[in-house]
Amino acid sequence: MIKSSKRVGKFYRINQYIQAKEVRVVDEKGTVIGVLPIFNAIQKAKELGADLIEVASHANPPVCKIIDFKKFKYLEAKKEKEEKKGQKSGELKEVRFSPFIAQNDLKIRVKRIREFLGEGNKVKIRIRFSGRELGKKDFGYKILSQIMEDLGEIAAKDGETKFQGKELFLILSPKKNFAKKDKEPSFAKASADAKAMADRSEGKTK
Repeated sequence: MIKSSKRVGKFYRINQYIQAKEVRVVDEKGTVIGVLPIFNAIQKAKELGADLIEVASHANPPVCKIIDFKKFKYLEAKKEKEEKKGQKSGELKEVRFSPFIAQNDLKIRVKRIREFLGEGNKVKIRIRFSGRELGKKDFGYKILSQIMEDLGEIAAKDGETKFQGKELFLILSPKKNFAKKDKEPSFAKASADAKAMADRSEGKTK
């Protein structure tokens, strides 16, 4: 008989249904007990009030773990769930910019990058130049500086800034355990400051 867990999607031989004549036995924590005849291994599992589960059938001899089968299924399902979650949140997202992007559009894209980082994803920033824009690469670097200023608390550079072909790009990774903050982007603050200065200047001329 082979028992299985639908949640895990794997099949395991247990106890008297293990076909090997001798097995390498490990306990619940993975500590090696030794190589035992299958009968002795099953008896030892019974003495501990647990099951003998074949976890590596292709090993020589096969590896069996002493653990309650229900607990084993639970731990395997939990492990699989965490692995899937890690794969899902480890994606590489991409956000594109132009070197002369409007401030409002820049604000929207920075917000999107913040959301991607908050989900645990890496983000590839691409700034594409065309025609005469290639002669003004410094505008692309200024955009990256602005982005890092706004996201520096939660993002770290994953490698150096690179210029390839007609594109400037940089990959950002989320900093571990960063706290999300409703921080006003610097470019928005700069715009507000500029407006305030203009208002003050206008007041002085009246």
